[in-house]
Amino acid sequence: MTQFCPHPGSSAFSSLSVSPVLPQNFAPKISPPPVPSSPPSFGGPVTLNVGGTLYSTTLETLTRFPDSMLGAMFRAGTPIPPNLNPQGGGHYFIDRDGKAFRHILNFLRLGRLDLPHGYGETALLRAEADFYQIQPLLDALRELEASRGAPVPTAALLHADVDASPRLVHFSARRGPHHYELSSAQVDTFRANIFCTDSECLGAMRARFGVASEGRAEGGPHFRLEWAPCPAELPEAEYRRLGLQPLWTGGPGELREVVGAPGFLEEVLRVALEHGFRLDSVFPDPEDLLNSRSLRFVR
Repeated sequence: MTQFCPHPGSSAFSSLSVSPVLPQNFAPKISPPPVPSSPPSFGGPVTLNVGGTLYSTTLETLTRFPDSMLGAMFRAGTPIPPNLNPQGGGHYFIDRDGKAFRHILNFLRLGRLDLPHGYGETALLRAEADFYQIQPLLDALRELEASRGAPVPTAALLHADVDASPRLVHFSARRGPHHYELSSAQVDTFRANIFCTDSECLGAMRARFGVASEGRAEGGPHFRLEWAPCPAELPEAEYRRLGLQPLWTGGPGELREVVGAPGFLEEVLRVALEHGFRLDSVFPDPEDLLNSRSLRFVR
């Protein structure tokens, strides 16, 4: 009997069913199913596909606010299988507005809201921040929208000068029933002039300071003050007879006496900063702010 052995390339070979003979102790090797994608690691890049726009960042950035949705999604140990794109890359897909996510990501990176001038999609950005549950960003957007309703501060100039003039005053001091002697004390008289083109700030300056006599506030952009602290060795009656007066600052119940130029300039600095001014120059020594004679602010 003739045995036919077909050629490996013939159709007869492809139609044969051959059962291999295996050794009795042979065990087949089974490979585990392939893993779609390994989870990202801290320090390495993570690619997000947000509404069709790709963003590359890190897990540290995405988990900056752990209580947010992104913080929960990418928390260590959370299994999130990526939606693989057609090219096979492990991009995490989020079905949200891709354009607005740029500002979400920048807030996560910087920790502050930094929008371009004239940005007009705050309502959309607020909705996205609410979706991602980033509470600090929602707070920053509320502050931004509140500030846009407030009037924009106009440019203004503020100048404060103060000068001290010491003088020696003589008076009769009673030392006994019929004993008087001539005494003296040095009195430092301070004169200050505030010039401000912002009437609201100038009004706040006038409200901050109080003096013993009336008529201290004059019209125009100028505000002048003159005061002299009472020395401990000068009797109160003699102090009043000389027509001297102190300078006070603060509100009812918290009045403080301004005893010199540093205390006066400190109060001027507080009011100026409250009204959006910045310090422009200090005379004579820029390194000795409160012991200067002149401060200039601009806004």
